Amino acid sequence: MRELSTGPGRVLVAVYAVFAVAATGRSLVQLGTDAGRAPLAYSLSLLAAVLYLVATTCLLRGGEVARRVALVTVLVEATGVLVVGTLSYLVGDWFPDKTVWSHYGQGYGFLPLVLPFLGLWWLLHPGARAARSAGDEQTSCPPPGT
Repeated sequence: MRELSTGPGRVLVAVYAVFAVAATGRSLVQLGTDAGRAPLAYSLSLLAAVLYLVATTCLLRGGEVARRVALVTVLVEATGVLVVGTLSYLVGDWFPDKTVWSHYGQGYGFLPLVLPFLGLWWLLHPGARAARSAGDEQTSCPPPGT
């Protein structure tokens, strides 16, 4: 059952997967080479990477539980990019290097700002809900005696 990764969900899964790899790589390099320079910023970038990985996995897995976990994950992601994006302008010393969420994802073409809202739209979109309902009906067990 992969209803969340069908249609436009395929593009969303691909983008989340790319961001999971990119954010993981960048944050691990930053933490591994110069963690003392901006430990908060680099740690938040690693958190973003984990959230992207969880969202990718949930979108691929599908089903109601995965949708709920993805929804919470994407809400945390949206909050993170808005808070970190704002703080990176207000308290620039906390974010001396670019990270995935700093300056609203400017270093990534502002996609980190747009991505969680696309994810929310997809997870709450009526077409996605209809696909989930159809998928749930197809995978449910028949009633006893039929």
